[in-house]
This record gives sequence, C-alpha cells and structure tokens, in this order.
Amino acid sequence: MAITLDLAYPFQGRWLTQNSPANRVPSHGTIAYASSYAIDFVPVDGSGRTAPFTLSSLFRPEPPTRFPGFGRPVLAPLAGVVVAIEGSEPDHAAHRGLPSVGYAVTQSRRAGAGWRALAGNHVMVQTDNGPVVALCHLQRGSVRVRLGQRIDVGQMLAACGNSGNSTEPHLHLQAISGADVAHAVAVPISFHGALPRNGSVVEAG
Repeated sequence: MAITLDLAYPFQGRWLTQNSPANRVPSHGTIAYASSYAIDFVPVDGSGRTAPFTLSSLFRPEPPTRFPGFGRPVLAPLAGVVVAIEGSEPDHAAHRGLPSVGYAVTQSRRAGAGWRALAGNHVMVQTDNGPVVALCHLQRGSVRVRLGQRIDVGQMLAACGNSGNSTEPHLHLQAISGADVAHAVAVPISFHGALPRNGSVVEAG
C-alpha cells in the first residue's frame, strides 16, 4: 500500500471541501492522470458560502471576479522544489447552472488535449523523497515562484483562479509519484494527519 503524504493546508481562511478521497476513491470518478486521491477546495466567505446563486446563475455564465475566493492566496503545502509551472492560461467564466453547450465543447477539447489543459495554470512541487504535489486552476499571471526554486511550507505560490477544467474558482490538489503525469501513480494524501470529507468547511490560518 502506498505511503500517505501528509501536507499542510495550502491556504488560509475558509474553504469548502469537494471531491474528497475521504468519501470515495477515485475521488473524481476516474483514475486518469493519477487523480485517484485528488481533492478540491472551494474558497468561501465567513458564512461558508461561495457567490450567491441567483436565477441568472442558472442560465448565464458568471465572471470569476464575482466569487469570494477568486485571487485568494494559494500556499505551499510542503517544502520542496518547483518542477513545473504554467501561468498564462485565461480565467474563463464560471458555469454553475444548466449545462452549457459552449462549455461542454471547451471541456471536451481540454480533455482531448491532456492533463495540462485540464489543470490550467498550475504549480508542481517535488519533495526531497520523490512525490510531487500539483496545485491547479490558478489565476492567470499570479504565479510567484520560478522553476527550480526551493520553497518552504506556507510560502505563497499563486492565487486561486478559474483556469482549465473548472466550473467556478477553486483549487484542485493531487499528489503523484513523479513530475511526468502521464506515467505517474497516484499518491494518497492527508492534511495534518486527517482528511476532510465532502461538504466540510476547513478553516486554516
């Protein structure tokens, strides 16, 4: 059985847990791209809510700037070396309502283009003993670190965005056995020795 990689939470403030491996594995319904133990965190306000859902939300895309966590700092959950960076992908509109034909088409294109297109803007950090942590869907132009840089736990990496395969601003995190995602194996994770379940709000800081 794979050894669990214990991490610090990669943020401060309140974040809602979604697609947690504490509820099911594979957490996102697929083992593709070593995502079996991936987890999502949605930034929320002090009441534990994301942007208000209105009638307009049901029928129209929403600007990512409408969401309370867009641009919120994303921090290093571990110490290591930055082994991959992407920061130029655009932040697209959020889609929380009825299925959008336009978004479905772009989602299909991203899936066909591979993991980098699905991840959008991202930073990958490799530990000294091998595993790599990928933090994805970051805000365009927000990456604060450089390739090959050694970083410490809690250091700011970038900001929460809505790039890649993301329906609203959130952070996708997964641990894998190496930087080559196509050939990597999923690595189980925990945060301070535990794993939050879907629907739980984590408050860190």
